[in-house]
Amino acid sequence: MIETGRIAPDFTLPRDGGDMVTLSDQRPAKVVLYFYPKDNTPGCTTEALDFSALAAEFAEAGGRVFGISRDSVKKHENFCARHGLKVALLSDEDGATCEAYGVWVEKQNYGKTYMGIERSTFLIDARGQIAKVWRKVKVKDHAAEVLEAARGL
Repeated sequence: MIETGRIAPDFTLPRDGGDMVTLSDQRPAKVVLYFYPKDNTPGCTTEALDFSALAAEFAEAGGRVFGISRDSVKKHENFCARHGLKVALLSDEDGATCEAYGVWVEKQNYGKTYMGIERSTFLIDARGQIAKVWRKVKVKDHAAEVLEAARGL
């Protein structure tokens, strides 16, 4: 389990647009990693739009926001284009980063058990340490709450 005060697990993942993003290369910026289940689903779209609406404010606070799911780069590009998203979406198709952050979990829906991404957010400080963790995120007002926490670092 990821705990506050520990160095965030490093990764390099492809993003929409084709570039690669390495977490450790983002220092000394504050980094928000929000893990979400699937592109173009209602909750995930709302969350992406909320983070996009606050993208400039995150930048003013010295932060960078990255959404991560197991969807492909192509799906991310379509999702960004369809909704005009202003945050980078990273593709973790093999699930290694989801595993490292402990968000690949057993879930239940309508009596069926399956593996999936638990909606979770991690705020990482300028030193690369986990500053705050949100698990089982409810989308409403979440992006604003993360922004306030980022401003407080």
